[in-house]
Amino acid sequence: MTELFAVVTITILAVISPGPDFAMVSRNSLLLSRRAGVLTAIGIGGGVLVHVGYTMLGVGLLIQQSLWLFTVLKLLGAGYLIWLGVRMLRARPAAESSVMDAAPVGLSTSRALRIGFLTNALNPKTTVFIVSLFMQVVQPSTPLAVQIGYGAFIAATHIVWFALVALFLSSGAVRHRILRVRHWIDRAFGALLVGLGLKLASTSMSR
Repeated sequence: MTELFAVVTITILAVISPGPDFAMVSRNSLLLSRRAGVLTAIGIGGGVLVHVGYTMLGVGLLIQQSLWLFTVLKLLGAGYLIWLGVRMLRARPAAESSVMDAAPVGLSTSRALRIGFLTNALNPKTTVFIVSLFMQVVQPSTPLAVQIGYGAFIAATHIVWFALVALFLSSGAVRHRILRVRHWIDRAFGALLVGLGLKLASTSMSR
């Protein structure tokens, strides 16, 4: 029970802490549509399963022990965040008439899922979280079925939390106010992602 309590508590605290996942779900929910935000949340859950999978296979221990491998992963993640951020920084103001008549912007299911998946799968903070949780909290004697259950819980928690964020931010009243300044919101999230990416890259190169 102590192990279960620790896994649940640490997972919840990690999920609700701001980061790239929160930024992408917020951006897609506010500026695109509720559907885009929820699909992004589901994609994030898929990314979590990647981290859980390689950790349970033992690759997580290799990443933990190999500085160069972890650095490569951090640089890949930093590059992806910077690329996304630069695209958002190039957002242009919409015409007043298009703002007044704006309907949710379309985003294909595969693209929304891919954005969420890559944002999480390339996030080294999630790597550290999952690897540390399974290496330091989950005991080696814990049955495999229970460990798989932990992984499913972590992924489900990510999906539920970010889906709730998407539902709230895409509500009619909130979205209507946001659309008038959508290009500034897009640029703000872009600057945030670029900042996170640069910080990630700088800490990797300084080691």
